Amino acid sequence: MKGDAIICFDGVTKRYGKVLAVDNVSLEVREGEFFALLGPSGCGKTTLLRMLAGFEVPSEGRILIDGQDVTAVPPNRRPVNMVFQNYAVFPHMSVADNVGYGLKVDGVGAAERAARVAEALALVKLDNFGDRRPDQLSGGQRQRVALARALVKRPRVLLLDEPLSALDAKLREAMRTELCQLQAKVGITFVMVTHDQDEALALADRCAVMQRGLLQQVASPSDLYEFPASRFVADFIGSVNLLEGRLVVDEPDHAEIAVAGIAEPLFLDHGVTGAAGTSLWVALRPEKIELHKYDPASPAPPHPGDAPPGRNVVAGTIRHVAYLGSESLYEVELGDGQRLKALRSNLTRWDQEDFALGEAVWLAWHACSPAVLLT
Repeated sequence: MKGDAIICFDGVTKRYGKVLAVDNVSLEVREGEFFALLGPSGCGKTTLLRMLAGFEVPSEGRILIDGQDVTAVPPNRRPVNMVFQNYAVFPHMSVADNVGYGLKVDGVGAAERAARVAEALALVKLDNFGDRRPDQLSGGQRQRVALARALVKRPRVLLLDEPLSALDAKLREAMRTELCQLQAKVGITFVMVTHDQDEALALADRCAVMQRGLLQQVASPSDLYEFPASRFVADFIGSVNLLEGRLVVDEPDHAEIAVAGIAEPLFLDHGVTGAAGTSLWVALRPEKIELHKYDPASPAPPHPGDAPPGRNVVAGTIRHVAYLGSESLYEVELGDGQRLKALRSNLTRWDQEDFALGEAVWLAWHACSPAVLLT
């Protein structure tokens, strides 16, 4: 369990002329938390991070760190340090001099500086790299130098601006693990900006999803994925099938939703709390959909899970298959032309049914699988 709030954005707004970059954001980050600001380009996440660092000043609202209002405090007097997207290491300095530069500017003595630099390099597994120049390092090693330089000053909060975006895919995956381990070891609060949903879900304790300067949802990665608060969040986080529908039955223990192109209403094993006729969206993840062989002699395959017979089952035709290694993605066309994506594991491929392009199939899913979105 993480600690009390160490960062508080209180009604923060940022304008650049007529452009509203951040719109009345109120948000708390807990001490010791790995927190991600997530969203597409231009959503306001980097502006929010730069205001926290002190590089931008809010047009309205306050920013508090450890209970102190730092809205007007310059960057060098805030208990934060930042790792930039391009790492910003000095090419003419050795690794050790890069890491110790901030301490030297602060007037820390040579002996203490050397000890703290050695400690920081050990943290990022660069113990024997102090004499090298940045051009002698790989991209991942340069990123570690930037991390060590930020950590050596022992900030209360470490800010990360797209920290892995300059790395190739394989190295990026390895560095995710290293970042998590490093954050757990040093125990300080990390606040990361990223547009990469996989990166945020893999690293963060909680994520804040932003769109057009507005905060859309703050939740754990699993809650963002399983219980999105809006159509935007559902669509932005992972792959999803979004079906527009209309509420026809809503009871405390079940609901039915009419969707164009699907003959039977979709069945849910919980209520929606909406009036009959309410327009809404059904968000259904591809991995929640089962594929079954189509039998023209049978009205439907065995019903999935606890759904009543004939519910949440729809016929379609496979129009595209993408082999993804451990999984295969199927696009299935329904009668009205719309397509649903279904994801199947290949890990037990030898004892599964095979499905071919152009084959007629049944799609089926549990009554508890979809998320229902009113916005």
